Parts: sequence; C-alpha cells; structure tokens
Amino acid sequence: MSIMNKKVLGIAAAAAAAGGAVYAASKVKKQAQAQEMRREKESLQSRNYGDKQVYLVGGGLASMAAAAYLVRDANFDGHNIHILESMDVLGGSNDGAGSVQQGFVCRGGRMLNEETYENFWELFRSIPSLEQPQRSVTEEILNFDHAHPTCAHARLIDKDAKILDVRSMGFDNADRLAMTKLLLTPEERLDNMTIEDWFGPHFFETNFWYMWQTTFAFQKWSSLFEFRRYMNRMIFEFPRIETLEGVTRTPYNQYESVILPLKAYLETNGVRFETGRTVTDIDFAPGEALTATALHFADGSAVDLREGDVCIMTNACMTDSATLGNLHAPAPAPERKPVSAELWAKVAAKRPGLGNPEPFFGNVNESNWESFTVTCKGNRLLKMIENYSGNIPGSGALMTFKDSSWRMSIVVAAQPHFKAQDPDTTIFWGYGLYTDHVGDYVKKPMRDCTGAEILKELLHQLHWEEHQEEIMADVVNVIPCMMPYVDAQFQPRAMADRPPVVPQGSTNFAMVSQFVEIPEDMVFTEEYSVRAARIAVYTLFDIPKKICPVTPYNKAPKVLLNAARTMYR
Repeated sequence: MSIMNKKVLGIAAAAAAAGGAVYAASKVKKQAQAQEMRREKESLQSRNYGDKQVYLVGGGLASMAAAAYLVRDANFDGHNIHILESMDVLGGSNDGAGSVQQGFVCRGGRMLNEETYENFWELFRSIPSLEQPQRSVTEEILNFDHAHPTCAHARLIDKDAKILDVRSMGFDNADRLAMTKLLLTPEERLDNMTIEDWFGPHFFETNFWYMWQTTFAFQKWSSLFEFRRYMNRMIFEFPRIETLEGVTRTPYNQYESVILPLKAYLETNGVRFETGRTVTDIDFAPGEALTATALHFADGSAVDLREGDVCIMTNACMTDSATLGNLHAPAPAPERKPVSAELWAKVAAKRPGLGNPEPFFGNVNESNWESFTVTCKGNRLLKMIENYSGNIPGSGALMTFKDSSWRMSIVVAAQPHFKAQDPDTTIFWGYGLYTDHVGDYVKKPMRDCTGAEILKELLHQLHWEEHQEEIMADVVNVIPCMMPYVDAQFQPRAMADRPPVVPQGSTNFAMVSQFVEIPEDMVFTEEYSVRAARIAVYTLFDIPKKICPVTPYNKAPKVLLNAARTMYR
C-alpha cells in the first residue's frame, strides 16, 4: 500500500471516529432531552389543583385556546374551567351562520398562513377534526389548502373593469427609501405615528398599497407600529402579494372549521360554557400585587374568586357592537357600547400597567368598515366571476376595485362554504373600507345602503349592468354587516397603550385578545389570539414548555433578497 493511500485511510478513519463521537454525543443529548420531557410531563400529570377554578371572560378563540392549553398542558380539570360569553354563541370574531332560505353571513374572513401561524398549527394538531376524527384540525386545513392552492389572477381592477398587471409594486425611489428606513427604525421612536406620517402621497397610489391595504385592512391613518410589524412578520409574503399564494384556506367558514371542533374538544373534557353572561366589572385586592377577587355580572350577580382561582379576560373584541342588515334594509347604526372594551376601561382605571382602550375605541369613524355576504340560488353570478377573473371558486383571493369610492373588494371561497349549503346555493363575501363615501353608481354612503344596493354597486363596478335583472332574480339575500371597531387594533397608539398578557405583579390575572402587547407579532390574526392564550396559561401555571417563537423571516438572507428584488419590480 502506498504512503498516500495510508494517509487517505488514516484521514478516513479519523473522520469516521469523529463522526461517531458526534453521533454518540447527539444521541446522548436527545436521550437527555427526552428524559427531561418525560419528567416534565409526569410532574404536570401529578399536579393536584384541588377545587381551584379558572374563569375565562369572553368566548372567542383566545379564551377557548386558553381552555385547551389548561386541559392539555396544565392537566387542569375541565369541569373547573368556565368560559363566560355575553352573546348566545361562542367564537368571537370567528363566526358563520345562516340557512339556504334566509341566506348566509360571515362578518369577515380571517386569513390563515402556514408559515407564520406557529402556535395556531401546534395547538390544532391536538384538536380532532369533526369530519375526520382520525386527523387533526391542522391536518384537515392544510390538506384542504394544498389541494386548493391560491393564485389570484384578478387582484386589482380599475374603473373600466380592466384587470391590471400588478407584477410591479409601483414604487419610486422615495417610497423605497422610506420603506427601508422604516424597517430599520426602532419601534420606540414610532409612538402615535400613522402610516401617512411616514410615507409621501405617491406611496398611496402604488399597486403595493392597494394590495397590502385591502389584504390586511390598513388605512392611511393606521398605526405605523402595526404596519412595520406586518412588513417584518410577512416579509416573505411581500414578493407574492399580487397572487396571495400564502393565504391558507379552511374547508368551510372559520366558525365551522376552527371553532366547532375546538368547542367539541373542550366539551369532551368537561369545560363549562356559560353564554348570555356579561361580566361588567372585576375587583382586585388592595396592595401592590395584582390579584383578581370577584367578577360582577350584568344581572347583578357576582362570583368571588378564592385563593388559587384564576381570571383570564378578553380585554377587547374587534367585532363588538356589529349590526346586520338584509337585502332590503341597511345594517343599523350601532347603538350598543363595546362590551369588552367597556370592561377593559373599568379594569384599566383601577391599576397602572393595564393598558389604555381610548386610542383604540375613541374614533369610530376611523375604525369601522362594512362587509357583506351574498347568497344566490344557482351559480350564474359565481360562474360570471370565474370567467371574468380566471379563478375557479377557492383558487382566487381578494379582487379589489381600486378606484371604487368605497374601496370595495370581494372574495369567492370554495363551495360549499357552509355545511348547510345545498348544491344549488352559492355564496361569496366582500367588504368596503370607506363606508362614509358615496357610491360611484348608488349615490349613497355604503353604511346607508341595503344589501341589494351594495350588490348593484358591485355589478356596476364590473360593468355588468345589462345582467343586473337576471342576477338579482337569483339572489336569496345580501347581508351587510357594519362593524364599528373592526380596525380598532390598527389605531395609532403609544407602546404602553396595549397591556402585557400577564401584567407586572399579577398573581392570578391575565388578558388575551388582539389588544395585548406581544413583541414582534402582528395583530388581526388567529395566531395572535392563540399565542396570547398560551402565554397567559404557561405564565400563570408555570408550564415548563416552550412557546413557539416568532419565526425571524426578516433576518433570513434569501427572504430579504427576494423582498429587495420585489421593491424594484
């Protein structure tokens, strides 16, 4: 054997030995981690909470997720968990209801995203599907979405009903410089600033703004904080904003696809649901520590919290005070005060560090927009939209009429979108951002329009006036929904206006909603509610498990390169 071969063999042997050592060390590390996880699980399973109770104020996704974490990860007895909801239905903003005869309604469609909903997907891997119990809700949703991929062909439409080429973002150098500078500016310098404070007039005429605005429901006067967080959190979505390929769709509306299976899981574990129970105030013990001691209800009753009991409060809800209209009547002007925000205001006034609801709920003219759900017999209108847009139902995304005075958008989901739909019933959903503006064809503000008038405005935006009579003959109902606070979480604010999930000094109290402060994450998402719930439960119950962190896509070189290229398209 040559000297060279001996050297090669020696090097190979050394490499093999080193590799073996690394493998052995890795194996030992994994074994140690698995052993530690087993010890943690055994410790949690051996916990005895006695007769301690948990009161979850509000019946939306955040409270329901908190209940699931209590059952799954804290080994808490579900029979001692109380979800207190002022309405007669659970789900908060994740709603969906109706019938073939009366028409269907969903106040909004919450966009899911596979890459950034880290805790949402993790939780729902534990929740069995109602239709496929052998699969989780996460599997059910992702399998459906992968089988029905999104690729919008008609993202922006002009006043002539022409589908625009939106591959270019339309930025000029001033826009690019302002965007880059914003992403590099610390949040601490952005208190109370709006998007309009930062960008010049040209920015608001770009393809990017029309698409980003209507995808996420931003306004010029929205918080610069939130816009910056969205850009950082969704920066990988930026290069595909014109197709919205990153949108993840549920098989049905989110009430049926998300809320009902979660409710079934909680019911199986004994969780108590108390609907029609409006909490109007919360007492706290005197002293420096923050300890909730009693809940007061609208009917005059109260519940005292004993030592060890816990209260987790939904401190505000974006769909509070929403009203519904119909084909022949506009959605009434909201009269009911925002129940959850009123409770937050009372609580916040008692102690410092519990946030400030005023910036969010103090200007209804800026925080409102209106949605509408169209129900038709047959598929004539949906087929016309399909032929026009090039997207079959469920494959497109928001179609925005960028020149419309209402800034109107529509989206057609895969059919059926409700389990109660029959094969001869079709639905789609839309919304307008500027409800006080007079329509381009129906000369009334959107907020004053009946469902029929809103649909007629849409048909005129598409220049389908000659088909109006035959289309209207197919209509079962068009249900407008006025939501006075749906954009409240985007209102300009100071950093301290949103409270931490678990306030400083708390012994048994937390807050969960789109109005708590979670650094780096973005509001107006299902993930935000679930993450807040997980933080609350893990902190108050000292759960030694990791919460899925915010994935730092804004620090990934490849993602940043794609974003930079997109800015110059």
